[in-house]
Amino acid sequence: MRDVVLYIAVSLDGYIADPNGGVSWLDSTEKGPNDEKGYEQFIETVDTVVMGYNTYHQIVTELSPDKWPYPQLESYVFTHRKLVDAENIHFVSQAVDQWIRSLQTQPGKNIWICGGAHLAKQCMDADLIDRYHLTVIPSILGSGIPLFPAGTRPARLKLLSLKPYNGAMECILSRSN
Repeated sequence: MRDVVLYIAVSLDGYIADPNGGVSWLDSTEKGPNDEKGYEQFIETVDTVVMGYNTYHQIVTELSPDKWPYPQLESYVFTHRKLVDAENIHFVSQAVDQWIRSLQTQPGKNIWICGGAHLAKQCMDADLIDRYHLTVIPSILGSGIPLFPAGTRPARLKLLSLKPYNGAMECILSRSN
């Protein structure tokens, strides 16, 4: 069965975006010659990316408006909007938990939960996430969109690794079954 991995950046105080949904604070990390290729290594382990509509919209209008950043991955966007599929981009309006459980049974590499907060919470609440791959950015936003909002299902996790990466901290955890 394929693993479901939440791979996301988070501020030191637990936010994935500022109050307006902005992510410009992500650029505050340092670049260094000895930094590992964390993202490049991660992306080799997945062939599917899943996101909510807000994340998709931010990508195509702000972060990468000229080119889809995941052409090598099958991309699925959860939305109730009636949108037309594009090459490797599919719009899904089914129940998140049932749809991802079905996807897990199909052959392939791991499944990346890319964002946003609402989709991540649904996956956490349905106990779908096998691994949490968090990049903790050394910024305190003070407010914004939390990764773990009030009411998130409690989970006991096991620390797999912790290492500096581009001036941030890469923290990989798994479910503690």
